[in-house]
Amino acid sequence: MGLVAIYTVGRLNHPYDHPISREFYEMGYKVMRQASLSGNMIEEFSAEGVPFPEEAKGDGYPVLTLTVWKSLQSLYQFTYSGRHSQALRSRRRWMEPYQEKHLSYVVWWTEKVKDVSWEDAFKRYNYYKQNGSTPFAFDFKQAFDEQGETISMKYDGTL
Repeated sequence: MGLVAIYTVGRLNHPYDHPISREFYEMGYKVMRQASLSGNMIEEFSAEGVPFPEEAKGDGYPVLTLTVWKSLQSLYQFTYSGRHSQALRSRRRWMEPYQEKHLSYVVWWTEKVKDVSWEDAFKRYNYYKQNGSTPFAFDFKQAFDEQGETISMKYDGTL
């Protein structure tokens, strides 16, 4: 069974050391702790030392994440429940609104954790921006299974 990777990108409204940005990072710590405890997140890649890609540059302060999950359904359930769901509701307080053509995340299938890298994440994100949702890089609105078939994601209330 394949694994699923997700790359997220956004820009904070305020400098990293601003009280509102610190609030974002405190919530982020809680979100990632819940993800780790869920048993469904397999790997979290550090963004330390990663050069910010073009899509992360702008007026705000870039924030990047890259994680690998056991399944697309477990990632989807996590995204729309618990602390992460709370964080999504507070997003406007912390993050710049998206400009047209900006996507906050991209998802793809992978066989091994070691095949996931920041370089691959940037490549898939840019591919998605140019081509839309395909089996190579997609979002939850138009998701694909491991065989490349379109699937519909549904939240069932569980984590």
